[in-house]
Amino acid sequence: MSEPMQAHYEQRMEADLEAIRAGVREVAEHVETQVGDAVRALLTGDRKLANAVILGDRGVNREFRAVDRLAHAFIVRHAPSGGHLRYVSAVMRMNVSMERVGDYAGTIGREVVQLTAPPPTRIARDIDLISQQCRSTLHQALAAFQMADAELARETHGLADLTDSTLRSVFAELLEAGEARELPLGDAFALLRIVNLIKRVAEQAENICEQVMFFLTGEPQDARVFRILFVDERNDGASAMAEAYARKAFPESGLYASAGWAPAEGLRAGLVAFLDRNGVDSRGKKPTRLRPIHQEPRHWNVVVALHPDVRAYIPLVPFKTVLLEWELSLDPTTLPADLTEEQMDVMFKDISVQVQDLMKLLRGPDAR
Repeated sequence: MSEPMQAHYEQRMEADLEAIRAGVREVAEHVETQVGDAVRALLTGDRKLANAVILGDRGVNREFRAVDRLAHAFIVRHAPSGGHLRYVSAVMRMNVSMERVGDYAGTIGREVVQLTAPPPTRIARDIDLISQQCRSTLHQALAAFQMADAELARETHGLADLTDSTLRSVFAELLEAGEARELPLGDAFALLRIVNLIKRVAEQAENICEQVMFFLTGEPQDARVFRILFVDERNDGASAMAEAYARKAFPESGLYASAGWAPAEGLRAGLVAFLDRNGVDSRGKKPTRLRPIHQEPRHWNVVVALHPDVRAYIPLVPFKTVLLEWELSLDPTTLPADLTEEQMDVMFKDISVQVQDLMKLLRGPDAR
Protein backbone atom coordinates (compact mmCIF):
# COMPACT_ATOMS: atom_id res chain seq x y z
CA MET A 1 0.00 0.00 0.00
CA SER A 2 1.41 3.40 -1.00
CA GLU A 3 2.03 6.05 1.64
CA PRO A 4 -0.94 8.27 0.52
CA MET A 5 -3.24 5.26 0.54
CA GLN A 6 -1.89 4.18 3.93
CA ALA A 7 -2.46 7.68 5.32
CA HIS A 8 -6.00 7.73 3.91
CA TYR A 9 -6.75 4.32 5.41
CA GLU A 10 -5.47 5.37 8.84
CA GLN A 11 -7.52 8.57 8.69
CA ARG A 12 -10.64 6.57 7.80
CA MET A 13 -10.01 4.12 10.63
CA GLU A 14 -9.49 6.93 13.14
CA ALA A 15 -12.66 8.67 11.94
CA ASP A 16 -14.64 5.47 12.39
CA LEU A 17 -13.16 4.95 15.87
CA GLU A 18 -14.07 8.51 16.81
CA ALA A 19 -17.65 7.91 15.66
CA ILE A 20 -17.81 4.90 17.99
CA ARG A 21 -16.31 6.91 20.87
CA ALA A 22 -18.81 9.71 20.29
CA GLY A 23 -21.67 7.21 20.31
CA VAL A 24 -20.41 5.68 23.55
CA ARG A 25 -20.14 9.14 25.16
CA GLU A 26 -23.69 10.02 24.13
CA VAL A 27 -25.16 6.76 25.38
CA ALA A 28 -23.22 7.00 28.66
CA GLU A 29 -24.47 10.52 29.29
CA HIS A 30 -28.08 9.58 28.62
CA VAL A 31 -27.92 6.42 30.74
CA GLU A 32 -26.54 8.37 33.70
CA THR A 33 -29.31 10.94 33.25
CA GLN A 34 -31.96 8.20 33.11
CA VAL A 35 -30.77 6.64 36.37
CA GLY A 36 -30.57 10.00 38.11
CA ASP A 37 -34.04 11.03 36.93
CA ALA A 38 -35.55 7.67 37.96
CA VAL A 39 -34.21 8.02 41.50
CA ARG A 40 -35.27 11.67 41.72
CA ALA A 41 -38.77 10.72 40.59
CA LEU A 42 -38.87 8.07 43.33
CA LEU A 43 -37.70 10.37 46.12
CA THR A 44 -40.01 13.23 45.13
CA GLY A 45 -43.02 11.26 43.97
CA ASP A 46 -42.78 12.97 40.57
CA ARG A 47 -44.86 10.74 38.28
CA LYS A 48 -44.38 13.09 35.32
CA LEU A 49 -40.61 12.61 35.57
CA ALA A 50 -41.05 8.86 36.04
CA ASN A 51 -43.09 8.66 32.85
CA ALA A 52 -40.43 10.67 31.02
CA VAL A 53 -37.85 8.08 32.11
CA ILE A 54 -40.08 5.24 30.90
CA LEU A 55 -40.57 6.84 27.48
CA GLY A 56 -36.94 7.98 27.30
CA ASP A 57 -35.82 4.36 27.47
CA ARG A 58 -36.90 3.89 23.86
CA GLY A 59 -34.61 6.67 22.64
CA VAL A 60 -31.69 5.28 24.61
CA ASN A 61 -32.30 1.84 23.12
CA ARG A 62 -32.04 3.37 19.64
CA GLU A 63 -28.68 4.82 20.65
CA PHE A 64 -27.49 1.40 21.85
CA ARG A 65 -28.40 -0.11 18.49
CA ALA A 66 -26.61 2.70 16.65
CA VAL A 67 -23.38 2.09 18.60
CA ASP A 68 -23.71 -1.63 17.97
CA ARG A 69 -24.06 -1.05 14.23
CA LEU A 70 -20.97 1.21 14.22
CA ALA A 71 -18.94 -1.43 16.03
CA HIS A 72 -19.98 -4.23 13.68
CA ALA A 73 -19.37 -2.04 10.63
CA PHE A 74 -15.88 -1.21 11.93
CA ILE A 75 -15.03 -4.91 12.16
CA VAL A 76 -16.33 -5.63 8.66
CA ARG A 77 -14.64 -2.59 7.09
CA HIS A 78 -11.23 -2.76 8.79
CA ALA A 79 -10.82 -6.40 9.96
CA PRO A 80 -9.00 -5.02 13.04
CA SER A 81 -6.58 -6.92 15.22
CA GLY A 82 -4.81 -6.36 18.52
CA GLY A 83 -5.83 -3.30 20.49
CA HIS A 84 -8.39 -2.05 17.96
CA LEU A 85 -10.19 -5.40 17.94
CA ARG A 86 -10.17 -5.58 21.75
CA TYR A 87 -11.55 -2.03 21.96
CA VAL A 88 -14.45 -2.68 19.60
CA SER A 89 -15.21 -6.00 21.32
CA ALA A 90 -15.20 -4.19 24.66
CA VAL A 91 -17.58 -1.54 23.29
CA MET A 92 -20.07 -4.21 22.25
CA ARG A 93 -19.90 -5.89 25.66
CA MET A 94 -20.10 -2.58 27.51
CA ASN A 95 -23.09 -1.67 25.35
CA VAL A 96 -24.91 -4.67 26.86
CA SER A 97 -24.12 -3.47 30.40
CA MET A 98 -25.31 0.05 29.65
CA GLU A 99 -28.48 -1.26 28.01
CA ARG A 100 -29.24 -3.18 31.19
CA VAL A 101 -28.68 -0.06 33.29
CA GLY A 102 -31.08 1.81 31.03
CA ASP A 103 -33.61 -0.99 31.50
CA TYR A 104 -33.17 -0.74 35.28
CA ALA A 105 -33.96 2.98 35.10
CA GLY A 106 -37.07 2.34 33.01
CA THR A 107 -38.25 -0.35 35.42
CA ILE A 108 -37.72 1.95 38.39
CA GLY A 109 -39.84 4.55 36.60
CA ARG A 110 -42.63 2.00 36.09
CA GLU A 111 -42.52 1.07 39.77
CA VAL A 112 -42.60 4.74 40.82
CA VAL A 113 -45.85 5.47 38.96
CA GLN A 114 -47.48 2.58 40.84
CA LEU A 115 -46.48 3.81 44.32
CA THR A 116 -49.22 5.34 46.45
CA ALA A 117 -46.78 7.87 47.96
CA PRO A 118 -43.05 8.70 48.09
CA PRO A 119 -41.08 6.54 50.58
CA PRO A 120 -40.97 7.63 54.25
CA THR A 121 -38.19 10.08 55.08
CA ARG A 122 -35.86 7.65 56.87
CA ILE A 123 -36.17 5.11 54.03
CA ALA A 124 -35.78 7.81 51.38
CA ARG A 125 -32.56 8.91 53.09
CA ASP A 126 -31.02 5.44 52.80
CA ILE A 127 -32.26 5.00 49.22
CA ASP A 128 -30.68 8.34 48.34
CA LEU A 129 -27.40 7.20 49.91
CA ILE A 130 -27.24 3.88 48.06
CA SER A 131 -28.23 5.69 44.87
CA GLN A 132 -25.36 8.15 45.25
CA GLN A 133 -22.92 5.30 45.87
CA CYS A 134 -24.08 3.29 42.86
CA ARG A 135 -24.29 6.26 40.51
CA SER A 136 -20.80 7.36 41.53
CA THR A 137 -19.49 3.87 40.75
CA LEU A 138 -21.20 3.97 37.34
CA HIS A 139 -19.84 7.45 36.60
CA GLN A 140 -16.28 6.42 37.44
CA ALA A 141 -16.53 3.23 35.38
CA LEU A 142 -17.78 5.13 32.33
CA ALA A 143 -15.05 7.75 32.81
CA ALA A 144 -12.43 4.99 32.98
CA PHE A 145 -13.74 3.54 29.71
CA GLN A 146 -13.84 6.84 27.88
CA MET A 147 -10.40 7.94 29.13
CA ALA A 148 -8.88 4.44 28.74
CA ASP A 149 -7.73 4.71 32.34
CA ALA A 150 -6.72 1.30 33.71
CA GLU A 151 -5.88 2.64 37.16
CA LEU A 152 -9.29 4.27 37.57
CA ALA A 153 -10.93 1.03 36.41
CA ARG A 154 -9.00 -0.93 39.04
CA GLU A 155 -9.94 1.55 41.76
CA THR A 156 -13.59 1.51 40.76
CA HIS A 157 -13.92 -2.26 40.46
CA GLY A 158 -15.18 -3.60 43.77
CA LEU A 159 -16.84 -0.35 44.91
CA ALA A 160 -20.20 -2.10 44.59
CA ASP A 161 -19.27 -4.00 47.75
CA LEU A 162 -19.40 -0.75 49.72
CA THR A 163 -23.15 -0.54 49.17
CA ASP A 164 -23.85 -3.83 50.96
CA SER A 165 -24.23 -2.28 54.42
CA THR A 166 -26.54 0.42 53.05
CA LEU A 167 -28.55 -2.27 51.25
CA ARG A 168 -29.04 -4.19 54.50
CA SER A 169 -30.10 -0.99 56.25
CA VAL A 170 -32.71 -0.24 53.59
CA PHE A 171 -34.08 -3.78 53.72
CA ALA A 172 -34.35 -3.64 57.51
CA GLU A 173 -36.14 -0.28 57.34
CA LEU A 174 -38.59 -1.58 54.75
CA LEU A 175 -39.36 -4.70 56.77
CA GLU A 176 -39.91 -2.61 59.87
CA ALA A 177 -42.17 -0.18 58.01
CA GLY A 178 -44.14 -3.06 56.51
CA GLU A 179 -44.63 -4.77 59.87
CA ALA A 180 -45.76 -1.47 61.41
CA ARG A 181 -48.26 -0.97 58.57
CA GLU A 182 -46.49 2.29 57.79
CA LEU A 183 -46.35 1.25 54.14
CA PRO A 184 -48.92 -0.54 51.98
CA LEU A 185 -47.67 -4.02 51.16
CA GLY A 186 -47.54 -3.22 47.44
CA ASP A 187 -45.35 -0.18 48.09
CA ALA A 188 -43.00 -2.19 50.30
CA PHE A 189 -42.47 -4.82 47.60
CA ALA A 190 -42.00 -2.15 44.93
CA LEU A 191 -39.38 -0.36 47.03
CA LEU A 192 -37.52 -3.62 47.64
CA ARG A 193 -37.40 -4.20 43.89
CA ILE A 194 -36.27 -0.63 43.24
CA VAL A 195 -33.42 -0.87 45.76
CA ASN A 196 -32.23 -4.12 44.19
CA LEU A 197 -32.25 -2.48 40.76
CA ILE A 198 -30.22 0.47 42.07
CA LYS A 199 -27.70 -1.98 43.54
CA ARG A 200 -27.42 -3.75 40.19
CA VAL A 201 -26.38 -0.47 38.56
CA ALA A 202 -23.11 -0.70 40.51
CA GLU A 203 -22.68 -4.34 39.53
CA GLN A 204 -22.97 -3.43 35.84
CA ALA A 205 -20.40 -0.69 36.49
CA GLU A 206 -18.00 -3.41 37.63
CA ASN A 207 -18.61 -5.22 34.33
CA ILE A 208 -17.67 -2.03 32.49
CA CYS A 209 -14.44 -1.81 34.51
CA GLU A 210 -13.60 -5.36 33.42
CA GLN A 211 -14.04 -4.31 29.79
CA VAL A 212 -11.63 -1.41 30.34
CA MET A 213 -9.01 -3.86 31.60
CA PHE A 214 -9.74 -6.18 28.68
CA PHE A 215 -9.18 -3.67 25.90
CA LEU A 216 -6.16 -2.05 27.58
CA THR A 217 -4.34 -5.13 28.83
CA GLY A 218 -5.89 -8.10 27.04
CA GLU A 219 -7.02 -9.57 30.36
CA PRO A 220 -10.15 -11.61 29.55
CA GLN A 221 -13.28 -11.09 31.58
CA ASP A 222 -13.39 -14.76 32.53
CA ALA A 223 -9.99 -14.58 34.26
CA ARG A 224 -11.66 -14.09 37.60
CA VAL A 225 -10.09 -14.87 40.94
CA PHE A 226 -12.64 -15.98 43.53
CA ARG A 227 -12.34 -15.10 47.21
CA ILE A 228 -13.10 -18.20 49.27
CA LEU A 229 -13.22 -18.59 53.06
CA PHE A 230 -13.28 -21.96 54.86
CA VAL A 231 -14.79 -21.90 58.36
CA ASP A 232 -15.07 -24.28 61.31
CA GLU A 233 -14.80 -23.98 65.09
CA ARG A 234 -11.07 -24.03 65.86
CA ASN A 235 -9.43 -23.53 62.45
CA ASP A 236 -6.87 -26.18 63.37
CA GLY A 237 -8.07 -29.08 61.21
CA ALA A 238 -10.57 -29.27 58.34
CA SER A 239 -10.73 -25.55 57.48
CA ALA A 240 -6.94 -25.17 57.60
CA MET A 241 -6.56 -28.29 55.46
CA ALA A 242 -9.07 -26.96 52.90
CA GLU A 243 -7.27 -23.63 52.65
CA ALA A 244 -3.87 -25.28 52.21
CA TYR A 245 -5.14 -27.74 49.60
CA ALA A 246 -6.98 -25.05 47.60
CA ARG A 247 -3.84 -22.88 47.51
CA LYS A 248 -1.83 -25.84 46.23
CA ALA A 249 -4.32 -27.21 43.70
CA PHE A 250 -5.86 -24.00 42.30
CA PRO A 251 -3.40 -21.12 42.85
CA GLU A 252 -4.58 -19.12 39.83
CA SER A 253 -8.30 -19.45 40.48
CA GLY A 254 -8.78 -18.08 43.96
CA LEU A 255 -7.66 -16.20 47.02
CA TYR A 256 -8.16 -18.51 50.00
CA ALA A 257 -8.38 -18.09 53.75
CA SER A 258 -9.71 -20.00 56.73
CA ALA A 259 -10.92 -19.06 60.20
CA GLY A 260 -12.70 -20.33 63.28
CA TRP A 261 -14.95 -18.72 65.85
CA ALA A 262 -12.93 -20.26 68.72
CA PRO A 263 -9.45 -20.58 67.20
CA ALA A 264 -6.93 -22.99 68.71
CA GLU A 265 -3.40 -21.96 69.59
CA GLY A 266 -1.96 -24.03 66.77
CA LEU A 267 -2.77 -26.66 64.17
CA ARG A 268 -3.65 -30.18 65.29
CA ALA A 269 -0.71 -32.42 66.08
CA GLY A 270 0.63 -34.16 63.01
CA LEU A 271 -1.40 -32.14 60.50
CA VAL A 272 1.56 -30.24 59.03
CA ALA A 273 3.54 -33.45 58.58
CA PHE A 274 0.54 -35.24 57.05
CA LEU A 275 -0.04 -32.46 54.52
CA ASP A 276 3.68 -32.42 53.70
CA ARG A 277 3.51 -36.10 52.82
CA ASN A 278 0.64 -35.28 50.47
CA GLY A 279 2.51 -32.45 48.77
CA VAL A 280 0.60 -29.64 50.50
CA ASP A 281 2.45 -26.92 52.40
CA SER A 282 0.72 -25.60 55.53
CA ARG A 283 3.78 -24.17 57.26
CA GLY A 284 3.20 -20.74 58.74
CA LYS A 285 -0.56 -21.24 59.03
CA LYS A 286 -1.90 -20.14 62.38
CA PRO A 287 -5.53 -20.48 63.47
CA THR A 288 -7.39 -17.21 62.83
CA ARG A 289 -10.45 -15.79 64.53
CA LEU A 290 -13.54 -15.45 62.35
CA ARG A 291 -14.57 -11.84 61.78
CA PRO A 292 -18.11 -10.79 60.82
CA ILE A 293 -18.11 -11.48 57.10
CA HIS A 294 -20.62 -8.72 56.39
CA GLN A 295 -18.10 -6.19 57.70
CA GLU A 296 -15.27 -7.25 55.40
CA PRO A 297 -14.17 -4.42 53.07
CA ARG A 298 -14.29 -6.88 50.15
CA HIS A 299 -16.92 -9.59 50.07
CA TRP A 300 -16.14 -13.30 50.01
CA ASN A 301 -17.56 -14.91 46.89
CA VAL A 302 -17.96 -18.22 48.72
CA VAL A 303 -17.89 -19.13 52.41
CA VAL A 304 -17.58 -22.87 53.05
CA ALA A 305 -18.90 -24.18 56.38
CA LEU A 306 -17.05 -27.29 57.60
CA HIS A 307 -18.89 -27.51 60.92
CA PRO A 308 -22.65 -27.80 61.59
CA ASP A 309 -22.68 -24.80 63.95
CA VAL A 310 -21.23 -22.26 61.52
CA ARG A 311 -24.52 -20.53 60.76
CA ALA A 312 -24.86 -19.49 64.41
CA TYR A 313 -21.64 -17.47 64.01
CA ILE A 314 -22.47 -15.97 60.60
CA PRO A 315 -25.86 -14.34 61.20
CA LEU A 316 -25.59 -12.01 58.19
CA VAL A 317 -24.52 -13.24 54.77
CA PRO A 318 -23.70 -10.43 52.30
CA PHE A 319 -25.85 -10.16 49.19
CA LYS A 320 -23.05 -11.33 46.87
CA THR A 321 -21.72 -14.14 49.08
CA VAL A 322 -22.73 -17.78 48.82
CA LEU A 323 -22.60 -19.84 52.04
CA LEU A 324 -22.04 -23.55 51.39
CA GLU A 325 -22.31 -26.27 54.03
CA TRP A 326 -20.13 -29.27 53.28
CA GLU A 327 -20.76 -32.64 54.85
CA LEU A 328 -17.68 -34.63 55.89
CA SER A 329 -17.47 -38.35 56.54
CA LEU A 330 -16.12 -37.65 60.03
CA ASP A 331 -18.32 -35.69 62.43
CA PRO A 332 -16.26 -32.61 63.40
CA THR A 333 -18.11 -32.30 66.72
CA THR A 334 -16.82 -35.69 67.93
CA LEU A 335 -13.26 -35.75 66.60
CA PRO A 336 -10.47 -36.05 69.20
CA ALA A 337 -7.78 -33.40 69.56
CA ASP A 338 -5.16 -35.77 68.16
CA LEU A 339 -6.21 -37.22 64.84
CA THR A 340 -4.95 -40.56 63.63
CA GLU A 341 -3.29 -40.91 60.25
CA GLU A 342 -6.38 -42.73 59.01
CA GLN A 343 -8.72 -39.95 60.18
CA MET A 344 -6.60 -37.27 58.51
CA ASP A 345 -6.54 -39.32 55.32
CA VAL A 346 -10.35 -39.63 55.27
CA MET A 347 -10.72 -35.89 55.93
CA PHE A 348 -8.18 -35.01 53.25
CA LYS A 349 -9.91 -37.12 50.60
CA ASP A 350 -13.31 -35.61 51.48
CA ILE A 351 -12.03 -32.06 51.34
CA SER A 352 -9.88 -32.40 48.22
CA VAL A 353 -12.78 -33.83 46.19
CA GLN A 354 -15.15 -31.07 47.29
CA VAL A 355 -12.59 -28.31 46.68
CA GLN A 356 -12.02 -29.68 43.17
CA ASP A 357 -15.76 -29.79 42.49
CA LEU A 358 -16.21 -26.21 43.74
CA MET A 359 -13.38 -24.71 41.71
CA LYS A 360 -14.41 -26.51 38.52
CA LEU A 361 -17.93 -25.22 39.04
CA LEU A 362 -16.66 -21.65 39.49
CA ARG A 363 -13.95 -21.59 36.82
CA GLY A 364 -14.82 -24.50 34.55
CA PRO A 365 -13.06 -27.79 33.79
CA ASP A 366 -9.73 -26.04 33.11
CA ALA A 367 -9.55 -24.42 36.56
CA ARG A 368 -6.03 -24.29 37.91
